[in-house]
Amino acid sequence: MKIFDIISIMRIIIIGAGEVGYHIARFLSREKDLEVVVIDTDATKLRRISEELDISTIEGQGGSPEILKEAGANEADILLAVTNSDETNMIACLVAKALFNVKRKIARIRNDEYFTNKTLLSRENLDIDPAINPELESAKAIIRLIEAPFAYDVEDFENGLIKVVGFRVGENSLAAGKTLKEFREKAREKILVGIIQRENKTIIPKGKDKIYENDIIYIPVQKDDLLKTASLIRGGLKKVNNIIIVGGGRIGYLVAREIEQKDITVKIIEKDPERCKFLTKKLKRTIVLHGDGADSSLLEEENIADMDVYAAISNNEELNIMSSLLAKRLGAKKVITVVNRTDYIPLAHSLGIEVVISPRLITASSILRYVRKGQILNLTAIAEDMAEIIEAGVGPTSYFVGKALKEARMPKSALIGAIIRNGDIIIPGGDDVIQEGDKLIIFTLRESIKEVEELLI
Repeated sequence: MKIFDIISIMRIIIIGAGEVGYHIARFLSREKDLEVVVIDTDATKLRRISEELDISTIEGQGGSPEILKEAGANEADILLAVTNSDETNMIACLVAKALFNVKRKIARIRNDEYFTNKTLLSRENLDIDPAINPELESAKAIIRLIEAPFAYDVEDFENGLIKVVGFRVGENSLAAGKTLKEFREKAREKILVGIIQRENKTIIPKGKDKIYENDIIYIPVQKDDLLKTASLIRGGLKKVNNIIIVGGGRIGYLVAREIEQKDITVKIIEKDPERCKFLTKKLKRTIVLHGDGADSSLLEEENIADMDVYAAISNNEELNIMSSLLAKRLGAKKVITVVNRTDYIPLAHSLGIEVVISPRLITASSILRYVRKGQILNLTAIAEDMAEIIEAGVGPTSYFVGKALKEARMPKSALIGAIIRNGDIIIPGGDDVIQEGDKLIIFTLRESIKEVEELLI
């Protein structure tokens, strides 16, 4: 038997079968070389996972030594603690460390006191690496979209030095109706389209593939070139001056706190009077309004038609969807909607809400990098999970070392979109040679992920 015929099985324990646990399990169930077991106290949630995903489940407390032993913690490579309770997640990680020496513990932690306490999470104590805060990650995603209101999606790589931007192609776009080759010639810029999302289909395009109106095209862009690239694709751009946020919960507060530091007028609409008092005390420049985000008279009174961005990010999906539809009808230029229940996401899109943020999907996507082979530095799932954008380091044993792009044996459904070398961004052509120590931005459809992994290790 050849060495590459031996499949190394990674064992993963997921504690928590709620929406986050379910979607992590759904992602992982597609992987052939993983052995996954889910632990929860709720038999109904476990039944959903075992029936829909064919994954092993155990009913019990995730912090119980006996339950963890039954789940195979002695041989586990990763423990993912993603229940709704920070304390339960931390206890499970502590038990996994102290009794079973599980190599990596990942926990969902929402409380800032815990999340920012590096001593508590350090290797010497809980040894949680990483701690994931869904509200913080969602706030970052919303802020990126507020700062780039022309975009359908914005993902940061290499600490924001390079961005992958999803643009919806309008009727008057320079890209509409052109092949990739024609688009590049017309733009007179080195532009690479990594993925085209067209209704329910996602493709890795070639030079002869045509871009159509309403396609979503994903393009790697240097941070400093973002506005120039956006102008080429979308035409004239307008600066964001005014935004309304509906919902002053954790996500709304984090977004307002960041955005009010910029030259932007921010208003928050919040139903809870006590939360309004908290926001008024903590925020410096944000205008806090006590009211209902789905109240048309309130929105008209606050000049919703003049708003550049309307972000419905309360904890109530129904309110977010309904108020977003109202804001669109009243003239808001860009609408961003937070939806926790993932079965509501297709509904929101079908109603014409274009930008939908799911904290639970963001959390599940961010965990994927830890189960991929190779030096995976960052990863995000896009296009309804049909594709991934991967930032990966090129190690000394990688197949790519010394290969020119035109020589590289890339899977048909994968594409190298950018090379990062010593802080410089290269949008590559066929003659560019990959070196050890480079970082690659790779676009890949789901079916080619395993092939890409094998080329990286």
